[in-house]
Parts: sequence; structure tokens; C-alpha cells
Amino acid sequence: MSRTNFDTLLEAGCHFGHLRRKWNPAMAPYIFMERNGIHIIDLHKTVAKIDDAAEALKQIAKSGKKILFVATKKQAKQVVAEKAAAVNMPYVIERWPGGMLTNFPTIRKAVKKMANIDKLTADGTYSNLSKREILQISRQRAKLEKNLGSIADLTRLPSALFVVDVLKEQIAVREANRLGIPVFAIVDTNSNPDNIDFVIPANDDANKSVEVILEACCAAIAEGLEERKAEKVDAEAAGEAENKPRKRTAKARVEKSEEATEETVETAEAEA
Repeated sequence: MSRTNFDTLLEAGCHFGHLRRKWNPAMAPYIFMERNGIHIIDLHKTVAKIDDAAEALKQIAKSGKKILFVATKKQAKQVVAEKAAAVNMPYVIERWPGGMLTNFPTIRKAVKKMANIDKLTADGTYSNLSKREILQISRQRAKLEKNLGSIADLTRLPSALFVVDVLKEQIAVREANRLGIPVFAIVDTNSNPDNIDFVIPANDDANKSVEVILEACCAAIAEGLEERKAEKVDAEAAGEAENKPRKRTAKARVEKSEEATEETVETAEAEA
């Protein structure tokens, strides 16, 4: 069964592309027609692409890996933050820090610096500093939180990138391509889909359009996480079941040994 449908996408305005003069010819396979100088996206293909992307995202989540969501454009920021946080995935909605993927150790140092500030604040170390120094450190902490707070739990490179508007986030896409990280993206008619592994042709400017697509993809991620949890519980239950017979066997061996000892004693007494 499909994770979304034609009517839902149509109602959300996913079919509206950009003006014909702004289009990228590489998007031609996903364009249905032109109306009043605006390209209309083929939503039947969008539905199929969402299903493909959702299934791949589900498998990544099921394997316990992280998917980094990227959307710094105003229309998509809040939606991406809510949907990604709901499935416990990292996200970037402020400025993309250059080298975030290709120079990941440096980004991790900045995140650790934020954690160290919190630690020193908690143990009272900063209480001995002047007001000016405390103010400077607080501002630095706030800046780090704004730019990197949402990736504080990302201890290693993500296994995939989900991008809204590949034209705006082209630096993030280039870094992912360079490292061989698969890219999932909502691609509008003015963008180039060639460097995207999972293309979702749709309107990337409308808040409702982004929300509907993210809802379907994040639902798949949630399913993957649930299946992972269920498999873990089953594995633990199976492990306990395997251990129980072993315990019984060991107990039986002890009882058998005791019986043999008693028989030996009785035999010795009879001979005496």
C-alpha cells in the first residue's frame, strides 16, 4: 500500500513547479505539463518516488543508523525540526556549517565545547568569573546551541541526508556526494536531480507540500525504529530461552553427581 496518494499531494500543492524560464532540463522526466508559464509536476511519479524513498529510509532507521535532515529555508525550517525531532533524528535548520561532513571532527569539537561549558556551569566553576566573562561565555554557548544544538547527539557521520531544496543546500549535497553518503531530497523543477540518490519531485517552497512528504517519510522511519526495537526484544527473549535449558542441564549434572557419590558410599559400606 502506498504511503501517500495523488489527492493528498494535489491538495497540498505539491504539483506546482517553477516558472518555465527557471526550469532545469534535467527535471523534464518529472514534468507533466506547462500551464500559464508554470511547470506542473507529475504527481503519479511523486507518489512512486516517495514510496521508494520511504522504504529506503525505513531500512536505514531499522539498522540503527542516523539520517540528517537539512532545511535552512524559512518555509521548511519549523516543519523539518518538528518531524525530525519526533523520530529522534538530527537536523540542521540554521546556516549549514561548511565542512560539517567533510571536516566532521572539527564540528564534534565545537559540540564538545558546548558540553564543557554546561559542565563547568553546573559545577560552579564560572561563578568565580567576572560578569563580562560570564556574558561572553553565555553568548558563545547560545550561538553554538543555535547552530549545532540539534546535532549534539550525532557522534559519527550520518548514514543518509534528507534535503529540502537541493539548490539552496548544494554545499551539503556536495559534501555528501564526496563522502558517498546517499542523499534523499525534495527536488523542484528549477533544480538538478543528477547528484541525488532518491529524488522526490515536488514543490519545495510550500510549507504544506514539505509537511506532507516529510510526514510519509518520517512515518516510515518510525516504523523502522519500532521494528528494530521489536527485534531486539525478541533476540533478548530468545537468549534467555537458550540460557534456561543450560541452567537445568547444569543442575541435572550436579544431582547426577550427588547420586553417584551416594551410590559409591553405599557400596563401600556394604563391602566393609
